[in-house]
Amino acid sequence: MLKTSTRLLRLLSLLQQRRHWTGAELCDRLEVEARTVRRDVERLRELGYPIQASVGVGGGYQLSAGTSLPPLLLDDDEAVAVAVALRSATGSVSRMEDTALGLLGKLDQLMPARLRRRISALYSVTVSLRHDAATPDVDTLTELAGACRDRLLIELEYQDRGGRPSKRTIEPLRLVSSGRRWYLLAWDRSRDDWRLFRADRIGSARCGAGFPPREFPEDVAGYVQRSLSQGMQGEVVHARLRGSAEALAPTLPPWCGVLEHIDEHSSLLHVRAETSEELLALLALTGVEFELVDAGERLPQLRAVAERLLRALG
Repeated sequence: MLKTSTRLLRLLSLLQQRRHWTGAELCDRLEVEARTVRRDVERLRELGYPIQASVGVGGGYQLSAGTSLPPLLLDDDEAVAVAVALRSATGSVSRMEDTALGLLGKLDQLMPARLRRRISALYSVTVSLRHDAATPDVDTLTELAGACRDRLLIELEYQDRGGRPSKRTIEPLRLVSSGRRWYLLAWDRSRDDWRLFRADRIGSARCGAGFPPREFPEDVAGYVQRSLSQGMQGEVVHARLRGSAEALAPTLPPWCGVLEHIDEHSSLLHVRAETSEELLALLALTGVEFELVDAGERLPQLRAVAERLLRALG
């Protein structure tokens, strides 16, 4: 039989892995009797872990949220995932770097050597590129996320890309991260339509009363991708790609354009850019064979750029 302290840690780890355990399942995992499980549950409660118990058919134990955050047990893969996520998050959300680095220091101090080697190997060969894009404040993101979850109206001050300020009353739906930037998808009551707001352009946000849920008419990720692509300046070029939209979508960079299904062998990509060089670069980033379907007045310019590239290749 396991020692009491070891058994308590094992029981806590099991309760954190799954929402609900029956008493019989815990007895089987810990190789103890039901009376021992009940005593161990009481010991964990004394340490501040809010464990709920239920009786009857389907009864058992579950770890619920409490008034304070008790110690959290992580397995090897979870600890590595937390460390990598913390390091990645510091560049996309402002005022998180000091907190994230402090937490990384705690993890590094407690991690066994085998995990420290795994993480240090990843860091030693990884270079993070800095960019000038503004990052949203962590307090703003958490307030927006809470409003989305609780369906609360938001009165916000917002600046468009030209720096023009406005006040909006919105019904928030989802926060969307593109990697470098955060966006808020919401129903704009003054525009009577769905709108996409860049989180770093939100000056202030104040939550108000609740609102009834409003059904979004399509896939959120697809809408955001199309909105970001259509927000670029320039003429649209249409290209037929070799490969179905379902097969290409997971690997196609979202900034390349809007992907449209044709059949199981081909798809249509709508690309928008200010210059012919940018258009060809976006098409090349698809990584597959493509055919221009409609280039409009851009075709002579695209041919000139392509010929220049061929000359450079000898």
